[in-house]
Amino acid sequence: MFSVVGRPLHRLSGSVRRVTVAMADALAKIPDVEIDPEGTFKYILVRVKVKDGDVNKDIVRGTKSAEYHNHIFEKVSPAMEALGMECKCLGGGKIEHNSQEKKLRVFGESTAFGKADHSVSAEKLKSAFSDYEITWSDDKK
Repeated sequence: MFSVVGRPLHRLSGSVRRVTVAMADALAKIPDVEIDPEGTFKYILVRVKVKDGDVNKDIVRGTKSAEYHNHIFEKVSPAMEALGMECKCLGGGKIEHNSQEKKLRVFGESTAFGKADHSVSAEKLKSAFSDYEITWSDDKK
């Protein structure tokens, strides 16, 4: 078995192995997607990384309550730091969530962070909404 740092787990010292595995477990427990259940709203794609480590994952966060994309990041970043993680916003856009028709549409861009890679965001959404039709485009509207 290999650790998250690429070395066999049996070669890491006991305390380093416990911390490495614990941080990888903490990262795995962070939901890939947290978005509002309905409507059109801003979203960001965030890379969450174990502090002082190489292990990371991308997450999608979106909400109608955010007037600007940075308002989402201002909530996500401290929450991740509290878990021993650091994060970087990879860009943003909008999500149109129609729960009755089971459709998600990803589009647009963030003035502050630039356009997220909507194809990555759509793949994350597919893992959380496997029974939905999910589309994305680089159009602004």
